[in-house]
Amino acid sequence: MVNSNGHLLAPEQAHVSISNRAYNYGDGLFETIKAVNGKLFFWEDHYFRLMSSMRIMRMEIPMDFTMEFLEAEILKTLEANNLIQKSARVRVQIDRGEGGLYLPLENTEIRFLIKVTELDSPFYTIDDAQTNLVDIYKDFYVAPGLLSGLKSNNKALNVMGSIYAKENGYNNCLLVNTNKNVIEALNGNLFLVKGDRIKTPPLTDGCLKGVMRKQILELLLEDLNYITEEESISPFELQKADELFITNVVQGIVPITQYRKKSYQTDFSKGLIKKLNVKIRLA
Repeated sequence: MVNSNGHLLAPEQAHVSISNRAYNYGDGLFETIKAVNGKLFFWEDHYFRLMSSMRIMRMEIPMDFTMEFLEAEILKTLEANNLIQKSARVRVQIDRGEGGLYLPLENTEIRFLIKVTELDSPFYTIDDAQTNLVDIYKDFYVAPGLLSGLKSNNKALNVMGSIYAKENGYNNCLLVNTNKNVIEALNGNLFLVKGDRIKTPPLTDGCLKGVMRKQILELLLEDLNYITEEESISPFELQKADELFITNVVQGIVPITQYRKKSYQTDFSKGLIKKLNVKIRLA
């Protein structure tokens, strides 16, 4: 079952109008959330990012779009799919409804759609046997700005990068901004470990304002053994790093095992993911 603006429907009944603005113009936003046993991980961060993104997109936020209302709608959807006591991926999509060309009609209605799918693991793990080969995707560049940091429906670059990765035997790709700095992976934020220094690109470089990125930064700043910096990462730094890893809310931490001819350790990532799971249990 999917939740279409508060109504639970079978997926085949949840039709999208040919006039839907998210379909026609990418005029929409989404959040991907991990839920375990009815608990939405980092829900407050997701909610406030969504509200901030709606303001940037100049969407008129409905009065009933409170944190409590949307959480209740998500839980209702999980329960309808028998996932309230399991681990699940939740996608909340917001769009501006129907009508208009580039300029929306004045009476367009903000709508939401909630979809849920089951996940295997309730907590975050790293599979030692899993390889994660990456390359830099250079066909298109990200222009830094407020829009580049949004989880909008306009993900053409990520789609093209995913096709490139598949065609060339990679598991993922790293994206580059117009200043030729590496900013993130196709599906998450990037962290680089070199000695006692850890770097992640600043938001001003155009990377996603990731919810998991925020959680990892908070954990790293508690560790006095490392110096954590939000600084630009050049492609030349990648091959000098001890470790590279990607973060997102569904997988947690995903170590990069190889970039070109350079192979990477995963020890730091494994230690960090244990701290992340402890943080979740205590929350």
